[in-house]
Amino acid sequence: MKVLQNGGFQNNPHMRLTLGLAIALLAVFWVTNGALWFAHMDLTPASVVRYYRGDEAAFMAPRSAESLLEVTHMHLPMFAMVLLLLTHLVIFAPLSSRTKTAIIIGSFGSALAMEAGGWLVRFVHPAFAWLKLGAFLVFQILLAALLVFLGAFLARGRRAARREVAPDTDPR
Repeated sequence: MKVLQNGGFQNNPHMRLTLGLAIALLAVFWVTNGALWFAHMDLTPASVVRYYRGDEAAFMAPRSAESLLEVTHMHLPMFAMVLLLLTHLVIFAPLSSRTKTAIIIGSFGSALAMEAGGWLVRFVHPAFAWLKLGAFLVFQILLAALLVFLGAFLARGRRAARREVAPDTDPR
């Protein structure tokens, strides 16, 4: 914990390697998250409603409670772990407290709203498609911002660590 709090992880090559590779894998997760969305829906509420409530003309059955439960069961812990890692690192980044709070609440809130949105569209009212769509977009934007920001933060730390290790050179 002290390593993170004091910024020492930027000077530790193994910590930077581990975090850098985690960010790389999470970047692929970000891409596949979008790909899965677009494999089933587009960015219109009508496509969200069709996916969750079915479409007789296209021979699409409504999503069952069991299938939604299986997806929710896997998404909630996975999103929790991903966001725990990323927002935990943001806590030690040079951002204002207000910005950190907004990122943390926005990330976890959009993940929860995204999961709830599917249930609400399917079992409450089609108008909740706007919630599902908006939460997806907010989640993707915040996740991308976290990955880019933390990747840049690690890169800056790597450059700073190299400067500290490099011997002083005398321009004479």
